[in-house]
Amino acid sequence: MLSYSEYGDRDGTPLLIAHGLYGSGRNWGVIAKRLSDTRRVITVDMRNHGHSFWSDDHSYADLAGDLAEVIDTLGGPMDVVGHSMGGKAAMMLALSRPDTVHRLVVGDIAPVSYGHSQIQYIEAMRAVDLSSVTRRSDANAQLAAHGVEPALCSFLTQSLDVAERRWRLNVDALAANMPAILGFPDVSETFDGPTLFLSGGQSDYVTPDYRPTIRALFPAARFVKIPGAGHWLHADDPRAFEGTVRAYLDAPAA
Repeated sequence: MLSYSEYGDRDGTPLLIAHGLYGSGRNWGVIAKRLSDTRRVITVDMRNHGHSFWSDDHSYADLAGDLAEVIDTLGGPMDVVGHSMGGKAAMMLALSRPDTVHRLVVGDIAPVSYGHSQIQYIEAMRAVDLSSVTRRSDANAQLAAHGVEPALCSFLTQSLDVAERRWRLNVDALAANMPAILGFPDVSETFDGPTLFLSGGQSDYVTPDYRPTIRALFPAARFVKIPGAGHWLHADDPRAFEGTVRAYLDAPAA
């Protein structure tokens, strides 16, 4: 089963958070702690990330199955927040196992295929000479020398085990599965439950052109933007992200 961390022990519907590509549950620790004042919050490390298991398989059906196993083990249904890759996994979970999801929040991603690639970050990580790394800043400098912007250098090196001089990312499996990660499965199911598509005002990941596809799969979908935030909206404006998620999950049922 996936590695996970728990925050809080309040009654009510628990919240599960699924991170994006190259991330980990620890990226969400601050937001999870804040939200745990009123609910139990679980942050997972997705497969091939963090402290979770490695696998050659990395389809969204696989990722959704992993999330379902956590929810089944801990007791569901749960509210689910997913960002980017984690958002696609959360959507697939809601479509394939709607019994596990109470309310769904999808962070800056749509159930569509994207034309850009994220392989350049794998190439940059592979280029880091880990034998010369004694502190995180050493890896940051090498990533920057390979064209990675500073904010992303810091993000990527959160998945670096400095003591062991290894990445806590299965970069080979992620590279091999990149087309599937950038895509989304053809599905016939729908999720009729409450769903919020929360995106960054400066991001182009969720455009108006995608809304018909979204509404076909998620008929109850609502859309909110955080002005000034980009794709990593929870890092660009964590207070606005937390406040919007809290208000949506705590709102009375329609």
